[in-house]
Amino acid sequence: MTTLTESTLKPAHAVYDEVLESGRGWTRVLARGQVLRIVDLEGNQAVDTLFYNAEDETDRYSAVDTVREQGNLYLSVGSRLLSTEAHVLCTIVADTCGRHDTLGGACAAESNQVRYALEKKYMHSCRDTFLLTLAQQTRHMTKRDLTANVNFFMNVPVTPEGRLTFEDGLSAPGRYVELRAEMPLRVLISNCPQLNNPCNGYDPTPVRLLVWNAVN
Repeated sequence: MTTLTESTLKPAHAVYDEVLESGRGWTRVLARGQVLRIVDLEGNQAVDTLFYNAEDETDRYSAVDTVREQGNLYLSVGSRLLSTEAHVLCTIVADTCGRHDTLGGACAAESNQVRYALEKKYMHSCRDTFLLTLAQQTRHMTKRDLTANVNFFMNVPVTPEGRLTFEDGLSAPGRYVELRAEMPLRVLISNCPQLNNPCNGYDPTPVRLLVWNAVN
């Protein structure tokens, strides 16, 4: 049973507050203990996200280890996101959506072409946004640093036959997820621009990103 947990943090006390338009990328290093809130402003948006140990970026989010250790395909309150070296990168500490995808991956030129149509290949994609954001803001990270990502707010059920289906989202306007950094943590986001599947109602929308300092 999914448990929804609201946050006690107030936006007025945030040290960072930005609206990220669909199709845009974002990266920031969080100090240990800082909390990031991702707000689905209009509902059913997909927020593709990757996490890295900021002190060793070869140690990055591992979907396989995270799923195995928590025994659940989906993320919600209490989920600990593990790295390739079995470190806890961050923990979900509040969630008013209730379920987030670990399997659907990031849309790319190749998947646009295969899933939808040949002429969709050159539409905007999360993989391209990841790469552009890394190139512009880190200089040292490349496509070798991309791995399987989390899709916050995205609904990707697994059928009894073991297949993935992309369905209408479970989120709604104003719902959010909060993550506490358990180490110095680089967060990389692509606010998905996808127009071809129903997860966001075929209408990519902005999200709001807020950061609070650690509470002593």
